[in-house]
Amino acid sequence: MSTGNGADSAPGPISTPTKPAPRNTAKNTMFSSLKIRNYRLFATGQVVSNTGTWMQRIAQDWLVLSLTGSASAVGITIALQFLPMLMFGLYGGVLTDRLPKRPLLLATQGAMGLTGAALGVLTITGHVQVWHVYLTAFLLGLVTVVDNPARQSFVSEMVGPDQLANAVSLNSANFQSARLIGPAVAGVLITAVGSGWAFLLNGLSFAAPVIGLLLMRPHELHATEPRPRAKGQLREGLRYVAGRPELIWPIVLVGFIGTFGFNFPIWLTAFTDDVFHGDAGTYGLFNTLIAVGSLAGALLAARRGHARLRLLVTAAVLFGILLTVTAFAPGFWLFAALLVPIGMFGLTVNVVANSSVQMATDPAMRGRVMALFMMVFTGGTPVGAPLTGWVTDHFGARVGMAAGGLIALAAAVAIGLVLSRVGNLRLRVDRHGLTFVPSNRPTRSLIPAA
Repeated sequence: MSTGNGADSAPGPISTPTKPAPRNTAKNTMFSSLKIRNYRLFATGQVVSNTGTWMQRIAQDWLVLSLTGSASAVGITIALQFLPMLMFGLYGGVLTDRLPKRPLLLATQGAMGLTGAALGVLTITGHVQVWHVYLTAFLLGLVTVVDNPARQSFVSEMVGPDQLANAVSLNSANFQSARLIGPAVAGVLITAVGSGWAFLLNGLSFAAPVIGLLLMRPHELHATEPRPRAKGQLREGLRYVAGRPELIWPIVLVGFIGTFGFNFPIWLTAFTDDVFHGDAGTYGLFNTLIAVGSLAGALLAARRGHARLRLLVTAAVLFGILLTVTAFAPGFWLFAALLVPIGMFGLTVNVVANSSVQMATDPAMRGRVMALFMMVFTGGTPVGAPLTGWVTDHFGARVGMAAGGLIALAAAVAIGLVLSRVGNLRLRVDRHGLTFVPSNRPTRSLIPAA
């Protein structure tokens, strides 16, 4: 299971699926992938653990703010949770491609449950200190290094290629549905009995995905044979992505947006505390409103069934604009209302980038490619979160949020122009948003998904 020298050592032969499950040719509808029993078990377990995860996120942010009074400390906590992904993310992808994903997920989901339970016990017994939160956040991040690419690539093994885009969208809808419940429950628990119970319940919630994984029928999986340990697998994955514009540019875009545009815990705690002078319930409300928009975006993506790069660029541009405008909203309710479309377009960026990258990737490379995707998307947080926290502390919540929006907008416009040039296309603004249309320039490298 080590990722030692084998991570840099010659690529083995591309593996092929073993005992492939029958191809699902059913028409894509909003919930079509839920007809598949294994995916249904997976989704049920995930909605329970995701609810616990959102409870812990809210409780963790509020606990750190209560212990320190600093938005920068919240940023440090977030950074520590995502630092392992930045440091070891690619090795997690190599490990994912080498091991069967279902047993691997049983181990990672169980470990994540233990971290939540440990923090819960420390908090309930009154022994918690801010360094305990930092440590558990870092340990959770270490587990996530393997859990994220394994979970992302396991989706294709459960549903097959025909339902992949739908299942990716429903995964996001699942996560956002839990986001509607988790913050509200966390707000009640924090006010009534303290943060510790939210942490403890999160730890217990991981029993649901573990049970779901154990109940699956392995012969119905579209299983890809694990790759044997060999030389050069890490470099092989990087070369694979670097040679495909339809992979590298969506990954670069989500990297900018994940690093500078998804720092909501920092901004929303600062708006709650400094601008609107609210409490944990206000913070929970803001997160719930973002979740409403995110859920709408996920369900629309599931209904659409296909991912296009023009939709990715359009959603990223609108996300950046909305984030900047919302930062200067003069009143509480206008600010709150604008969080809904922010959530919708932010989630659309994530889902479209995720599904387009997965569908354009060879199954034998998917673990490494998705590890790179998640490393760039979440691994930039150790850079973005402390920087955003510092700007927010020194210049205020409005400036901090506006800066994130402007960076996201600039990245979306720049990458849209790059995609149009590489794909021999030009950008046109019409009633469908930003559209790629053919230009008269000589073709350099056509991007099929554009």
